[in-house]
Amino acid sequence: MSREKATRGRAVRVKVVRLAHGRGLPLPAYQSAGAAGLDLVAALGEDERVKLRPRGRVLIPTGLVIELPAGYEAQVRPRSGLAVRHGVTVLNSPGTVD
Repeated sequence: MSREKATRGRAVRVKVVRLAHGRGLPLPAYQSAGAAGLDLVAALGEDERVKLRPRGRVLIPTGLVIELPAGYEAQVRPRSGLAVRHGVTVLNSPGTVD
């Protein structure tokens, strides 16, 4: 499976594999016409809950593996609303995937 995004006048092919724990989840997608980035969802079971303690750290699985072309990177960034209202952020923000 692959997703294409036009960039600098050409399409970039990104290979995406859903892992077993991500089966059935939506692929990363733009949530509005003006969005600059794709939204990810957590690959957690319906009854699985994550408790984040103050100053705590937790790895959240995406259920995805991506293969980027040479010379490109993906970034994982915090949602601004969650960061401001609840202090939920990405530890090494932005998290670079290359």
